[in-house]
Amino acid sequence: MVEKGNVTIRPAEGRLGVLMPGLGAVATTFVAGVEAIKRGLGRPYGSLTQMATIRLGKRTEGRCPLIRDFVPLADLNDLVFGGWDIFEDNAYEAALKAGVLERSLLEKVREPLEALRPMKAVFDPNYVRRLNGPNVKQGRSKMELAEMLMDDIEQFRRSTGASRLVMIWCGSTEVHQHPQEVHQSLTNFERGLVNNDPAIAPSQIYAYAALKCGVPFANGAPNLTVEIPALVELARERHVPIAGKDFKTGQTYMKTLIAPGLKARMLGLTGWFSTNILGNRDGEVLDDPASFRTKEESKLSVLHTILQSELYPELYGNFYHMVRINYYPPRGDAKESWDNIDIFGWLGYPMQIKINFLCRDSILAAPIVLDLALFLDLAQRAGMRGIQEWLSFYFKSPMTAPGLYPEHDVFIQLMKLKNTLRWMRGEDLITHLGLEYYD
Repeated sequence: MVEKGNVTIRPAEGRLGVLMPGLGAVATTFVAGVEAIKRGLGRPYGSLTQMATIRLGKRTEGRCPLIRDFVPLADLNDLVFGGWDIFEDNAYEAALKAGVLERSLLEKVREPLEALRPMKAVFDPNYVRRLNGPNVKQGRSKMELAEMLMDDIEQFRRSTGASRLVMIWCGSTEVHQHPQEVHQSLTNFERGLVNNDPAIAPSQIYAYAALKCGVPFANGAPNLTVEIPALVELARERHVPIAGKDFKTGQTYMKTLIAPGLKARMLGLTGWFSTNILGNRDGEVLDDPASFRTKEESKLSVLHTILQSELYPELYGNFYHMVRINYYPPRGDAKESWDNIDIFGWLGYPMQIKINFLCRDSILAAPIVLDLALFLDLAQRAGMRGIQEWLSFYFKSPMTAPGLYPEHDVFIQLMKLKNTLRWMRGEDLITHLGLEYYD
């Protein structure tokens, strides 16, 4: 046991299993990347757990260890992988089709990728309309499907010898839905599983199965999944950490960088137009208006929360915000986003900012999957349960306690994350006040 600090952290002994619903571009890029890094074929750029330092104490002390040396995280060599998908391709075949990583690299990690074969998925074409595949479970009820997933989880635990597990949703965006009565309590939800309630989405069945098995769960898509009262209740009851939702990768990441800077200088905003082209499976799914609406709501919420228009109506009370995503197959995983930002400054004079971000969606998402897996495992070993708001840094629509608005400013999110790690280990929290240097 690691006794130092405000919590007792169990050591990261044994293997950590990372389970992923959806073995597409994001999941295979993550797994192939970890296998490449383990073999010295690449570096874990983009990962806080592997690359970032954390300042401890005063600036004059010069204490800045790597995060992975400061808190006891699982080692990359101890990670084992499993997942579900509606397609039967193993991870090597799926990675080739995704087209994110070069074939020459994939050949060097071919053996572990080929060994990763997807389990049959829980799938409902009413929730993802643009995809269909043969590798799908059949059950008389959604509860029976959940029990099948629980059996998958336990079989994976036994077959790999993993001592701990986490589950990260890497699947497609489901159609938009509002919380229903079935989502409001665990009793209602379990009754709904038995009765095949149509308002229970596949992603919610995965989350339920994970939590029942004591497995931490993070939602990487904008679906209504683990953030419903029923599953928050289950997470607290089972003492399991949860986090979500929607990986913050490309365009929204840019917004959480730029918008805080505008507000910091009290520069006004009249309009923010965002458009994207994307050609991978995610783009194909989002070509369905119902799935796009789920993503749109997640992307639109960021600016209003950061800019706090209720506090600054002159500056942000009436800006126009538009988000578009266009499916463009030739681009593949190399997503391109354009932002036109109309701002105003001194005496109301207008100015513009243009951003053209040519990014790689799965390259940005893969280190997020890694960090969430390691940090959720850390949280569970530290006895933390329920919503992990300190992991907001990784999400477009961070989960919070009921009635509490989410923090979207990426710099505040990072401070929250690092201060949580400092708190865990009993170090002073960093306020950046700095007056002590001048007394």
